[in-house]
Formats: sequence, structure tokens, C-alpha cells
Amino acid sequence: MSGHLYIVSAPSGAGKTTLVRMLLTNDSGIRLSVSYTTRAPRPGEEHGREYNFTDLATFRGMAERGEFLEWAEVHGNCYGTSRPWIEAEMAAGRDVLLEIDWQGAQQVRRQFPAAIGVFVLPPSLAELERRLTGRGTDSAEVIARRLAAAREEMRHVPEFDYVIINDELQRALGDLLSVVHASRLRLENQRARHSRLFADLLH
Repeated sequence: MSGHLYIVSAPSGAGKTTLVRMLLTNDSGIRLSVSYTTRAPRPGEEHGREYNFTDLATFRGMAERGEFLEWAEVHGNCYGTSRPWIEAEMAAGRDVLLEIDWQGAQQVRRQFPAAIGVFVLPPSLAELERRLTGRGTDSAEVIARRLAAAREEMRHVPEFDYVIINDELQRALGDLLSVVHASRLRLENQRARHSRLFADLLH
């Protein structure tokens, strides 16, 4: 049985990374795809944990060899998802989660139409600005640019299967866990997972 592919997208500051981290803590059956990026590590980030950090020349070489399931340039930096790793994990029956933007989601779903898309929204633009400012890592100019980008990103919400409004973290986590659990209970998944039971009960 092939594993599921989940896509979680959101504008910067909506709480996507925190939600994904909490999901992985609560569900050991999901593996997070660690993207490649050309941006510099932020304080506290480690190679291979948050991202696989690389230089632009190496990144371009990987893209040319078709090693990325998807890749995009965001805020002047390149981000890409390893195709060989994703395919190997899913072939082994393990669920995989991609934490990518809407551009990457479009590319992935063209190749994996059954991928389950989840978009995380902030409760308001004012709250989104407060969260971005509260990080203390970006200048006012960068924050303004991220807010403008967020408006554009949120226009792509209709392309996703599920929408979670992250106004309260624990409730949002519960919603995300519900999406994962419900997808595993689909008929085709249960039939593959419990083939003998189905054969006994429905013969």
C-alpha cells in the first residue's frame, strides 16, 4: 500500500511551521520532507533538520537533473523538494508531508493528483502583521513585503482541499489531525490496509 502525500501551505506568519511540528509530534506515522534551499540558515536552524542548505550552483544542478519534485524562487531564495526521497518513502507505505507554498503545491498536484492539500489561514491581516513583527527577525520593509505577498498567496486557497484558520493553536492542531485521520479512513485505504477482513466480510 502506497503512503499518503499531504501538502500544507500558508502565508508567512500564519503558524504553518509550528502546526506541522506539533502534528509530527502527535503522529509518528508521518515523515516530513526536508526541502533544499539556497537561503542562509537562521539562528538555531540546522542543516538536515529545518532545511538542507545548499548553494545556488548545487541547487541548479539538482534541478537540471530532475531531482526536484517541485521547486520555486520565493523572496529571492530557491526552495525544492527531493523527488527520489518522496517516491521511496511513499513506495515503502509511509505517509509524507510537504510544507511548501502554493506554487510548489500546484507542481506537486499535477504529478500526484491524490495529494491532500491543506491551507492554513491567519484569523486576520492585523494578527498576521502582529506575528510577523513579533518575530523580531525582519525589518519593516521585509514585513511589508511579506504582507503584500500573503494577500497574493491567500488568493490560492480555493486550490486546496481543506482550510484551517489558526486562531487558537490547539484547536488548529486538532483540525489538522482530523484531516490526517479522515484521509486514512477512506474506503480505498481501509480496503488496502485490511484486505483480509474485507475479503472475509464482503465475499
